[in-house]
Amino acid sequence: MEVILIQDVDNLGAAHELVKVKNGYARNFLLPRHLAVEASPSNRKQLEEKMKQLKKKEDKMLAQVNSVIDKLKEAPLRLGAKTGTSNKIFGSVTSLQISRAIREQKGYEIDRKKIHIVDEVKELGTYKATIEFGNGQSTEVEFEVVAE
Repeated sequence: MEVILIQDVDNLGAAHELVKVKNGYARNFLLPRHLAVEASPSNRKQLEEKMKQLKKKEDKMLAQVNSVIDKLKEAPLRLGAKTGTSNKIFGSVTSLQISRAIREQKGYEIDRKKIHIVDEVKELGTYKATIEFGNGQSTEVEFEVVAE
């Protein structure tokens, strides 16, 4: 029996996927728990339409991510830090500080958990951080640590 999964099912498939399963598994487990629907011609058409809508939504999101990446690469971020006499900063620069700098200087809200600093920042200078946007999209952003 062919069914269209409504939700992700372990060891079977992802949501909106057409899979072939045994009749008993579909009738006794998937259908009563609303994990799948029977793959009738009308349900197949609905699946195709839903996949088109998801594709459009993904393309739109991808375009937005690319515009954010272009804006972030325009100029390096400037972060202020308190320093000692030998240009070493007190503490370290964190992803939270980079997230705040992006919000203040570029106007975009990026979660600090998506920002990974490449090298440990303990002195003044220029460094790089990687930002993961999901869907395989990431970019490398330069930031400059200056004395306050």
